[in-house]
Amino acid sequence: MQQIDVTQRVWKGILAVKSGKAALSSGNWTQAEARAIDLYMALAAPRDKPVVFAQIGQSLDGRIATETGDAQDVSGPDGLAHLHRLRALADAVVIGVKTALHDDPRLTVRLADGDSPARVVIDPDGRLPNDATLLRDNSARRIIIQAVDKARPAGVETITLSRADWICPKSIIDALAALGFRRILIEGGGITIAQFLEADLLDRLHIAVAPLLIGSGPQSLTTSPVGTLAAARRPRMTAYYLGSDILFDCLLNPDAHAQEISHLTAVGA
Repeated sequence: MQQIDVTQRVWKGILAVKSGKAALSSGNWTQAEARAIDLYMALAAPRDKPVVFAQIGQSLDGRIATETGDAQDVSGPDGLAHLHRLRALADAVVIGVKTALHDDPRLTVRLADGDSPARVVIDPDGRLPNDATLLRDNSARRIIIQAVDKARPAGVETITLSRADWICPKSIIDALAALGFRRILIEGGGITIAQFLEADLLDRLHIAVAPLLIGSGPQSLTTSPVGTLAAARRPRMTAYYLGSDILFDCLLNPDAHAQEISHLTAVGA
């Protein structure tokens, strides 16, 4: 397991690479700092096409909330800080309407330096009220992806897409890419992340496991069952010790990884 150390100089350098203002040299990094660079630079590096990554926090027994829906403290403080770093690296953060209604999140960067990403809600039937917290705060772009003709407050952008049971994940990524977003974070909930996973649209999946046992409640990821273990997904994975949580960084798209390596080599040259 890899222990990381996200020092101020590491994070400042990663943000500079993301903004295109500087390159991160090989430098005199500690081993833990170098591992932090490996983890986050894979998402910060410049790229020619969008990278789609997801993050989910869960308990040791694979739950993301209690039966009553309490998900407030599933991730420990270091797991939450990691999530906010991912937001700071993203151009857009995407959640489903169920998460937006239940949690009323802000989707801002508060536990890490960096800019808050555009907030995107997948809301096929227009269920999200126009006074939702993430719509009232105009410090970042706000985008609703819907399949109905519902008026939104001034400044809130809408993308209208057709649907069957659910809006097609690829159509969502294509629409966001057309707006210029190159780093897209799928944050929740578990069903939304599973939709993008099953559509083979996730390049990386971060699973942060906190040391608690919930016993029952919503599962972390609910995907279609497989008949045999031979048919199960077995992504390349690196485990990182965050402090309060253990992070599993799962590589799902080798082609995207090859692009990352190419950019990282150029940046570190």
